[in-house]
Amino acid sequence: MVAASKTESKSEPKFLPAFPTSCAAPAPRPEEPVRVVPLAVAGLLAVGLTWYVWASYGAKNGVLLALGLGLGLALFHSRFGFTSAWRQLIAVGNGQGLRAHTLLLGTAATLIALIVSTGSGLFGSVPKATGGPIGLALFAGAVLFAIGMQLGGACASGTLFAVGSGQSTIVLTLGGFIAGSVLYTWAFPLFDGWPSLPGVLLADHVGWFGSWLITIAVLVAIVYVTKLVQARRNPPPVDVVPTASGFARILRGSWPILVGAVVLGVLAGAVFLVSGGIWGVTFAFALWGAKVLQLFGLHPEAWEFWQSTSNAKALASPVWTDKTTLTNVGIMIGAAIAAAAAGAWKIHSQIPWRTAVAAVLGGVLMGIGARLAGGCNIGAYLGGISVGSLHGWLWGLFALGGTWIGLKLRPLFGLGNPKPSDSIC
Repeated sequence: MVAASKTESKSEPKFLPAFPTSCAAPAPRPEEPVRVVPLAVAGLLAVGLTWYVWASYGAKNGVLLALGLGLGLALFHSRFGFTSAWRQLIAVGNGQGLRAHTLLLGTAATLIALIVSTGSGLFGSVPKATGGPIGLALFAGAVLFAIGMQLGGACASGTLFAVGSGQSTIVLTLGGFIAGSVLYTWAFPLFDGWPSLPGVLLADHVGWFGSWLITIAVLVAIVYVTKLVQARRNPPPVDVVPTASGFARILRGSWPILVGAVVLGVLAGAVFLVSGGIWGVTFAFALWGAKVLQLFGLHPEAWEFWQSTSNAKALASPVWTDKTTLTNVGIMIGAAIAAAAAGAWKIHSQIPWRTAVAAVLGGVLMGIGARLAGGCNIGAYLGGISVGSLHGWLWGLFALGGTWIGLKLRPLFGLGNPKPSDSIC
């Protein structure tokens, strides 16, 4: 057998160590022509809805919606993935996606440390960081969520930007996500009270500078561990997507994934600055599901989950006052604008039945898992680590284990996994 040759990855900056791959990544293809009609519809929707929310519910909510639009643009243009990053790492040892995570996490952690330590806040918000509880619910929720995202084909943020870009399969994932979230809120007494310990916030023990320093040190260590893993396994390179060139690349994409990581980190910090809390995604799915049930004459407000003061207030208030709804809707519209500008917005009408089943099942598992763990890849993983909470690191660790299980289950639904012999992963 002839050993695969090693090629240095061209996607990493020169100041980082070399991350070898079994062959060079293919040259990106030119993008398709702009999809004018979807672009016009999404653009008008973005302007009209932002104006409506701003005028009806205040500048703070209007800005949060606008930040969501930016998140959607950045997620699509950089094709920033959590699901694919963990799949590539576990399946073949390619850590490019995980290294992008470290840059995103480091950027958000830096900005949030500055915001909290100085007490800065906009629109009267008071920035506050808390440590999530550590216990069985966190561990089980992270594992379930990771299995679900490998079956459903997207994480929480990935589901939103994929739906916005017209990916029909992920609409099923979103439906399952909402259904799983509603199922959790209905069965909340069964999930409440699992053994746990109080959250650990590093800043409470070493101050905000110490917390930031520890976070950055661990992220740098992760980068170098991925180098060791990648050098040993010599994986195929990550696939590339069509891209514009020159100045048009800013508006039409695709962006280098590390550029996307920085932009997303800045926007996550901006959400914290405006709202006083971390960027989250999944609470909105439970809220949307409950409001739909109310439209059909049912009474989820009587369920124990919706009896707490904050949850009851959210359910009784207009949906446009909910922070996660604003950023979620903004992400979908922003991704639609980005996809149409890139010529990539399209609806796929044919979905294999096993893929459809996996999408719904994966969504249900993510809905339950996110509520169990108190967050998803955004609220628990990104949010937790960026504020220096131990539960964010533990969520990521258990999610890696869940990813391994999810990869074992994918072939049952006709879903493939990257292989060392592939030319791309």
